[in-house]
Amino acid sequence: MRAATVSRFGGPEAVEITEVPVPAPGPGQVRIKVAAAALNPVDAAMRAGVFGSAGARIGLGWDIAGTVESVGEGVHWSSGDRVIGLATGHHTPLGTHAEYAVLDADAIAPAPTTVDDAHAAALPLNALSAAQALDMAALQPGQSLLVTGAAGGVGTHTVELAHHRGLKVTALASARDEEFLRTRGADHFLPRDEPLPPATFDGVIDAALLGDKALTPLHYDGTYIGVWPGQEPAPERGIRSSALDVRADGVQLAELSRLADRGILLARVTKTYPLADAAAAHARLTEGGLRGRLVIVP
Repeated sequence: MRAATVSRFGGPEAVEITEVPVPAPGPGQVRIKVAAAALNPVDAAMRAGVFGSAGARIGLGWDIAGTVESVGEGVHWSSGDRVIGLATGHHTPLGTHAEYAVLDADAIAPAPTTVDDAHAAALPLNALSAAQALDMAALQPGQSLLVTGAAGGVGTHTVELAHHRGLKVTALASARDEEFLRTRGADHFLPRDEPLPPATFDGVIDAALLGDKALTPLHYDGTYIGVWPGQEPAPERGIRSSALDVRADGVQLAELSRLADRGILLARVTKTYPLADAAAAHARLTEGGLRGRLVIVP
């Protein structure tokens, strides 16, 4: 089968389409025939060597939407089940940008029934990141939250879920995104080119990676949650500062899938690329300015 991999670190040109054996599921695992797999910044980071040298070929891709083809021992899924899932790991030999992928059975969930495979594939990493960041922030209904980078994949889902949980949500993004973000649940909007108001919010989820700048708008004893481990700023003024290390969670993903079917989460796709053009998809991701996911279709 074909898979997108890297054997050397670099730019989009480092992405190779290679022939690899079809993986077999072990106990507690499923093999999925991939219908679509989103491309995310973490894939570009892996390709570029941000996570260090692996010393071997690395598979790309974390998000997946597809159909269960075969199962290992002790698995409750059945052949033909339409699922979504998240395959985490920085130095694995095979990711989800492939014709088939093996995931742990507890890392997948029923796919939403109201969207196609490409849009379903855009959900797992971004929606799980948003949900788990909100869990870490542990704000109560009625408290105030600032979401930076609110128009991006993680940011938009954070706005949606925070609104759904009863928080007072302020979105920080480009002025052109204000109307969209208000429709997704933002109570207030801040243009990203204006100064941040000091000591205003109970919590910040920093999807834009503003770092120290994102501490300014927090109350004393506020909470900062970053989305890139190791990049969170040092705490100050009693602020709790930490960063998300997203984990696969099939139970939580199933709830997020149901929220997508209810229209509470909106999956956005900008463009799909055939697997053979994975390098071109990486090049487009590098250009930035996206308001939806790029999706690889085998």
